[in-house]
Amino acid sequence: MEPLYGPIRDYAWGSRSAIALLQGRPVPSEGPEAELWLGAHPGAPASVDRAGLRVSLCDLVRDEPGQWLGQRVSERFGSRLPFLLKVLAADAPLSLQAHPDAEQARAGYAAEAGRPEGRRNYSDPHHKPELLVALTPFEALCGFRAPAESAEAFAAFGVPELAPVVAALHAGPEGLRTAMRTLLGWPVAERDELLGSVLAASAGGPDAQLVRRLATAYPGDPGALVALLLHHVRLVPGEAIWMPAGNLHAYLSGCGVEIMAASDNVLRGGLTPKRVDVDELLRVLRFEVLDDPVRAAQPVGPGVDWWPVPVDDFALHRVRVGAAVLSVTLPLPGPRVVLCSSGSITVDDGAGALTLASGQAAIGDAAGEPLRISGAGEAYVATSGLH
Repeated sequence: MEPLYGPIRDYAWGSRSAIALLQGRPVPSEGPEAELWLGAHPGAPASVDRAGLRVSLCDLVRDEPGQWLGQRVSERFGSRLPFLLKVLAADAPLSLQAHPDAEQARAGYAAEAGRPEGRRNYSDPHHKPELLVALTPFEALCGFRAPAESAEAFAAFGVPELAPVVAALHAGPEGLRTAMRTLLGWPVAERDELLGSVLAASAGGPDAQLVRRLATAYPGDPGALVALLLHHVRLVPGEAIWMPAGNLHAYLSGCGVEIMAASDNVLRGGLTPKRVDVDELLRVLRFEVLDDPVRAAQPVGPGVDWWPVPVDDFALHRVRVGAAVLSVTLPLPGPRVVLCSSGSITVDDGAGALTLASGQAAIGDAAGEPLRISGAGEAYVATSGLH
């Protein structure tokens, strides 16, 4: 194993404490720190040391896929690391968004060939399913809730302009699309008045508090009302949310470990100053009720658990070692990225042992022996899902 150095993205919604505390740096940080990227995505690749220089993992994987990926992963995904591991830290709400499936991504990327970057929805031909595991209490909007619940929430405001939305939701799941299009298509000149009426009519309650919070962060944005179509979830550390293709979601606050297919395709519908394409978002969304977006960890052995997902791009395991479990051995093939999330651990893949403190990461090539982790701490291990 060898050290892996990940860049930190400074998006405006990022925290000035969470990633710094994870890495043992002074708080507050100089600016917002939103995401720590630990992968080979060309947008912000991690790096390793080579003769005293930092070399991009993206370049190494491209030039030496047999060493870094192994034959099976290379045959399935080509000369690219199929997953991206992140630490995400949100102090403000992120955009209301969804991701395309593989077929939609390929078609969308091809259809936009030649467009300027600022007018593109698709930056690559890959899908982007995601799993986020909370490191701290984490708050998110994730997946459509029962339309009847949303209808009740909208009706409670007593705002006549929302009557068409309430009527659409009473039609059941098939009315979700109509409700979404109505809210996101609201005339720009009337949005402030609509939100003002909603906020003036609201006496309290969770739904009203959520709308007020989002409307304050993004004035005049109808995404503040779209939020009422979704589950409002609060995760405790160790709980996760799974976001497959077509699942509408938005992170609101907290710090978590996120793993995803290595793509940057995001279709946004609101709560953002970035590009919004309502028509394309509605085209990729799955207008289905998500019964329960929260996933609990499943134990797979002493000190080891995971959150199974139905894709082969990635898998994520959590390892806890200490007095009760001195060490664990993970027979996980292919590329492996390890992040220490607390304490101090030692990782050994047979090619060399490496000690990691909280916030540090490591990577080993695909030919390594089963991964042995010891010490006193917690780690997240990202691999492909080809087991």
